[in-house]
Amino acid sequence: MAVTSRRFGDCNGVEIIEYIMENNCGMKVSVLDRGATIRSICVPDKFGKSTDVVLAHGKPEDYEINDGYLGAAIGRCSNRLEKGEFEIGGEKFTVGINDGNNSLHGGIVGFDKKKWDVESTGSEDEPELTLKLQSADGEEG
Repeated sequence: MAVTSRRFGDCNGVEIIEYIMENNCGMKVSVLDRGATIRSICVPDKFGKSTDVVLAHGKPEDYEINDGYLGAAIGRCSNRLEKGEFEIGGEKFTVGINDGNNSLHGGIVGFDKKKWDVESTGSEDEPELTLKLQSADGEEG
């Protein structure tokens, strides 16, 4: 099976594309280019009935907020940085605050809100996606 794509909708004025991979065993995976977000993983049971095992949002606009970061790639760090501060080699860094007094999962515009470059790789029998994102030096502090 090949990788297919379709327009999922818009989020903050940016078009979101959904990429769907399906294998010969009936497994299907859907990934959005916004946030490198896994939207669904459908797997067949022993009777061949397919079930989606991913908790996801139904509409593109629900990904504007995406509380809970459902399915999204998070970064530049995971979890919270107290007061949006950290230290490396004695040098103090300050990053965007987006969770009370803390920075959560990458700050104000984390990787979950970015549009990723997507490349369909692999073969028809073994479809693959490669997702890439360039984060500029100093972005988000």
